Amino acid sequence: MLESWLEFHRLTLVGKCAGLDDVQLRTASAPPSGMTLLGLVRHMSEVERHWFARALDGADAPPLYYDDADPDGDFHPGDTDTWDETYATWRAETDQARERAARHGLDDLSALKNRAGEPFNLRWIYVHMIEEYARHNGHADLVRERIDGATGD
Repeated sequence: MLESWLEFHRLTLVGKCAGLDDVQLRTASAPPSGMTLLGLVRHMSEVERHWFARALDGADAPPLYYDDADPDGDFHPGDTDTWDETYATWRAETDQARERAARHGLDDLSALKNRAGEPFNLRWIYVHMIEEYARHNGHADLVRERIDGATGD
């Protein structure tokens, strides 16, 4: 059930981007927010990488889109960033996340610990990922509707 809901939300975010060109995907359509659909997909690539590679498995997985100079760089695509590159990166991160999760049971504990020094279990990570996608899918709904009026799941 957790895997299915996470997949639903993953596909919902990608669906919000369907049929738009790179300029539209980089458009911040709800000022003063700079949030874009491309930025949301880049951000979720980072989130997938963080929770399944770094947190769950303790892998050395450096950031893809942000750094100390721009800690929110995942949300800030440049003029040359494209859907093809962003989607390929997101697909690679989600594929790796599925592979990593498949090696664990829901009660298996993460390498990363919370502020209290306790690990997360995979069940918690799934629920958190569902929440993260659901929240950002709400953002994506608003951004997409402002771009071309499209609404839906």
